[in-house]
Amino acid sequence: MNTIPRRQFLGALATAAVAAPFLRPAVASAATGGLPASLKTGGFAIGAQAYTFNRFSVMEAIEFNARAGGKVIEFFPGQKLSKEEPTKKWDHNATDEMFAQVKAQLDKWKVTAVNYGVVGIPKEEAKARPIFEFAKKLGLYGVTTESTDAIDTIEKLVKEFDIRCCYHNHPRQANNANYKVWDPNYILELTGKRDERIGSCADIGHWVRTGLKPVECLKILKGRVLSSHLKDRISVPGEDVVYGDGISDIPGVLDELHAQKFQGNISVEFEYNWDHSMPDVAQCIAFVRGYGRAKGWS
Repeated sequence: MNTIPRRQFLGALATAAVAAPFLRPAVASAATGGLPASLKTGGFAIGAQAYTFNRFSVMEAIEFNARAGGKVIEFFPGQKLSKEEPTKKWDHNATDEMFAQVKAQLDKWKVTAVNYGVVGIPKEEAKARPIFEFAKKLGLYGVTTESTDAIDTIEKLVKEFDIRCCYHNHPRQANNANYKVWDPNYILELTGKRDERIGSCADIGHWVRTGLKPVECLKILKGRVLSSHLKDRISVPGEDVVYGDGISDIPGVLDELHAQKFQGNISVEFEYNWDHSMPDVAQCIAFVRGYGRAKGWS
């Protein structure tokens, strides 16, 4: 019997997804306990981390994400607004005019913004507040940070704005013992007695780079996994690859997230093939779509 190579199969799925009509998603709300079913693909709200398209503008990132099959997107601070206005930067200091332009592009491509980061959050409430005001205005599910020293301020604003705060992990730093967020045990200790809307943005690829097993890390953080930057890696060290082609155990990660009743956003953060990564993102989303359907999650 003839078989189709897995990457060719995923590419076909991705093409089909792009050709399918867009559905207009419901507005995400933290108060409901998670992101709505209308934003989910294969049982998960998955789309690009705009950093994947950091060589392009926000306007292009929204379009590329939609063409790849993403219903949601996570922004990062400092991306240029558009090809026409490259000196304008998109972040929580955006003007009303910039905000209107981004909202119009999101509406055009039927994409819902759900998260923002990684962003530094100051301990001073007056300086931290604009980040949460921006998130509320945009209707975000959460913001992503590594600002552990600001957790008291963060908890106050999380309660006030009803927006989640997700602690992101980069790899362990050999020459910086003070950098601890790479360790899921530290994140659990940091967040475990805080408001339930404070938890982890589980960066799967960075755990792999640190030599940790992602499924074990997720189990440590059970109940506190609020979002994820999902990456598969070909090796340690090594570049990002399409889901299922690397060593990150993406099926195991998806199984564990589903078992934990994860209701946050998954961001495809593809840090390779920077100028031409839209097909890779499409195949990653197609993998989740196909895997979730095979499991009966959608």
